[in-house]
Amino acid sequence: MLETAPMHALLTPVEMAKADAMTIAGGIPGIDLMENAGRAIADEVANRHAHGTPVAVLCGPGNNGGDGFVAARLLVGRGYRVRLALLGSVDRLTGDAALACQSWKGPVETDGAAILSDAGCIIDALFGAGLQRPIEGNAARWIEAMNAGDAEIVSVDLPSGVNGENGQIMGIAAKADRTVTFFRRKPGHCLYPGKVQCGVIRCVDIGIPERVLQSIRPAVFENAPGLWQDSWTPPEPDSHKYRRGHCIAVSGPFASTGAIRLAARAALRAGAGLVTILSPGDALAVNAAHTTAVMTRAFKTDAAFCDRVADERVAALVIGPGLGLTPDKRRLVEIALQTGSFVVLDADALTLFSDNPADLFSRIADRAPAMTVMTPHEGEFARLFPDLGGSGDVSKVDGAREAARRAGCVLLLKGPDTIVADPSGRAIIHHDSTPWLATAGSGDVLAGILAGLGAQKIAAFKAAAMAAHVHAGAGAEAGPGLIAEDLVEAIRPVIAGLDADHRARKTKTPRRGLLSNNE
Repeated sequence: MLETAPMHALLTPVEMAKADAMTIAGGIPGIDLMENAGRAIADEVANRHAHGTPVAVLCGPGNNGGDGFVAARLLVGRGYRVRLALLGSVDRLTGDAALACQSWKGPVETDGAAILSDAGCIIDALFGAGLQRPIEGNAARWIEAMNAGDAEIVSVDLPSGVNGENGQIMGIAAKADRTVTFFRRKPGHCLYPGKVQCGVIRCVDIGIPERVLQSIRPAVFENAPGLWQDSWTPPEPDSHKYRRGHCIAVSGPFASTGAIRLAARAALRAGAGLVTILSPGDALAVNAAHTTAVMTRAFKTDAAFCDRVADERVAALVIGPGLGLTPDKRRLVEIALQTGSFVVLDADALTLFSDNPADLFSRIADRAPAMTVMTPHEGEFARLFPDLGGSGDVSKVDGAREAARRAGCVLLLKGPDTIVADPSGRAIIHHDSTPWLATAGSGDVLAGILAGLGAQKIAAFKAAAMAAHVHAGAGAEAGPGLIAEDLVEAIRPVIAGLDADHRARKTKTPRRGLLSNNE
């Protein structure tokens, strides 16, 4: 899957431990990595606080604590007044953490809460990304005292109490102002609720070589244009609307047509050459009255619907927004899945199968995985995958990956930390979105963007990741107070930015993308 060492790979705690181990086996001592990590923490503090500032360092019993010992020693050497407390006893430290402790010449205190009262900055070096058990006892008391104060908190690797794999809070977690992590970010930096505990995140190089990623082969990425920009190109001078792709948006009954019009217009803005709203007879007039560039066509029977969507010129379909939940609507979804077009299943198209998800999955199984995307929000996801949705035992990423495997298609799980996953186990996290996107119709716009990209022959995994990026960018462009109609119009400057980036890259030496073109 990897063609280059990806800058946007996310490493689970297990993968990060492997990266450390491979680096050490390659001849770089672990204490050197710890010294580099501690120096990065000390630099973060020194860049923000004047000499003489009192700094409290809370160290845990593992390597995170070792990083804290190094930072404390270096800050003393730079003129800071440092107090350090260790959770546990010095004689129980092992390995590099014990070596780092030996280099610290100051006192090791045992009551972390007591050293915080006059601190101008707190270094949280209690627990890192590998934490697996709930925090309690003295550790919980120290974190509670940290959070109650006014001092800036700088966390080492992850705020103590945040699970590095799934972003869950393990009982209690430090509320960091800044987090310094190493080599690559972890999923816990990007997944809620842990993301909000991190503050500003800085990822630093501590000497782990990029080549270790070739052995680790990470499967989870942070969404960024570098993952999919090789698959999208602006129209060429000789292009025409049919070459850019025809998208059909399937309407529900006359009283529920707004959602599909949002999706249809979004598909057009995202680059589909033409978009048609396919309407039952009673909805044709209302759809036609509210559209201009988007075309409208009617159907009265399943056979007529089949004829419309089976047209070989149709490149993509979006079905579900405002569709309705009656049995005849389920039949429309079944027909859509029999076509050779790119299909986006959203909203009602998913809920219609909540009584028998296996039936939906079996119909998807007859299609190429790169031609179907399901776009559930968390409620719809829980109805289709009751053992995966809303379970604290399964991380959101792992749940989405397993769901994509079962369904046999790409899955875009909507939320503040949107997950895109495919049946192979790859996943992308998009977490940089405005909360103003939590408004009626926002998901319909996302489904339309995705269908518009699919109409341009972009394979599902990349199209879904790009759609999440464009959707979030439109949200940022529209700004506070946005409604879904604003969101559709805000797609245009986001696409303009991607167009400018594409043209700038064309003037330079081509570079292969992070995911191959046929993935």
